[in-house]
Amino acid sequence: MSIAIKNEKKVYSVSGNEVLGSLPLMSQEEVDDKIKLASEAQKSWSATEVYKRADILHEWADRLVEKQDQIGEVISKEVGKNLDSAIKEVVRTADLIRYTAEEGCRIHGEMLKGDSSRGGSSSKMAMVEQEPLGVVLAISPFNYPVNLAASKIAPALISGNAVVFKPASQGALSGQLMTEALLETNPPSAIIQFVSGKGSEIGDFLVTHPSIDMITFTGSTETGQAISQKAKMIPVVLELGGKDPAIVLEDADLDLAAEHIVSGAYSYSGQRCTAIKRVLVDNTIANDLTEKIKQKVEALSVGTPEANATVTPLINNDAADFVQHLIDDAINKGAELITGNRREDNLVYPTLLDHVNSDMNVAWEEPFGPVLPIIRINDEDDFVSLANQSEYGLQASIFTKDVQKAREIATKLDVGSVQMNAKTERGPDHFPFIGAKNSGLGSQGIRRSIESMTRDKLFILNL
Repeated sequence: MSIAIKNEKKVYSVSGNEVLGSLPLMSQEEVDDKIKLASEAQKSWSATEVYKRADILHEWADRLVEKQDQIGEVISKEVGKNLDSAIKEVVRTADLIRYTAEEGCRIHGEMLKGDSSRGGSSSKMAMVEQEPLGVVLAISPFNYPVNLAASKIAPALISGNAVVFKPASQGALSGQLMTEALLETNPPSAIIQFVSGKGSEIGDFLVTHPSIDMITFTGSTETGQAISQKAKMIPVVLELGGKDPAIVLEDADLDLAAEHIVSGAYSYSGQRCTAIKRVLVDNTIANDLTEKIKQKVEALSVGTPEANATVTPLINNDAADFVQHLIDDAINKGAELITGNRREDNLVYPTLLDHVNSDMNVAWEEPFGPVLPIIRINDEDDFVSLANQSEYGLQASIFTKDVQKAREIATKLDVGSVQMNAKTERGPDHFPFIGAKNSGLGSQGIRRSIESMTRDKLFILNL
């Protein structure tokens, strides 16, 4: 029997001026009840034909498209994303779910013959199938509360797992609406369980629960490392922080570089793990590039999500305080303020800093906000060495007309992926998404995510 939920927490808009709804503050007993329900439901769900699971996912995608305006409005108010981007997130999520449904139907296992190995026999054959892990704990971040949640939930469901879904507190109302859209398709009872509450009370309980069989998490590196340590033998996939560099070589198209750098650094106020967070530029072209970036930064719209501004208030005042600290530290240590350094509560105006050096915190720390440092490079070898000194290794961009040079640099960068002549970004959703060093563990992307939530199981025929 489910235990009645007694405590709730109000959720406010990013501006703090509007109560958007409330969320249950669940106890460990209530969370335990939901995990048990998911565990029981998973047994029958894993026996359900894959095409039937796919049909439910397709219907879920249809529901999200129908509700794109409603869910988009909640995303916009709850996490401060401009309305157009919020609605696009919902539509993109529906596309991701459909692709996941189709990809899940293409995974068939394989057949192995024993005589392929010396000493084996052709009379021994193995049927290799993918078996679901069981109950997947999906923990999503605030910044893409629907897309990054569905990118965990859909692969888990198509592969026969049940899901316990724990969203970030800010963003949870959007995640709840997404979950309700799934439940409207009348899936088998209890395969998706929504939980919410204080991390200090239910966080460790969730990640160490004996009925959780896999954890997929997107969030801070500090939290991800703690989850990995506590999970012990449980498989984990972690998508963590980044300090993605844009490397601009002497022969780069500066107009193209400036366009992608500004878009990559400042869209959604820089609150993305894949945002460009530092520019490493050849000193011979640094003045020209800085001026082009400045012009584009000063043309960015700044304001409210409702006004569809590009730069909107950060998720809370603590986030804005941290960004301001990085700006102040850099200026106090000699960085040149090109534009910005203006703040209204948790709205930080887009800030560009030049002549940043390794002694400044902004050269190394992830701001998760609209501040971009320019670091001038005199020696070509320093592009790679400075990029690799970061504790993070998510992505990088290289701007140059020389494909061979870009390839040479890319092979030396300790990151998960490298873009040539384009900003760093997550998509397309079916591409592998990988982080090196403190940027993550395991691989995502639709097929990779499905594979991470299954295990090989062999049935060996002795003929």
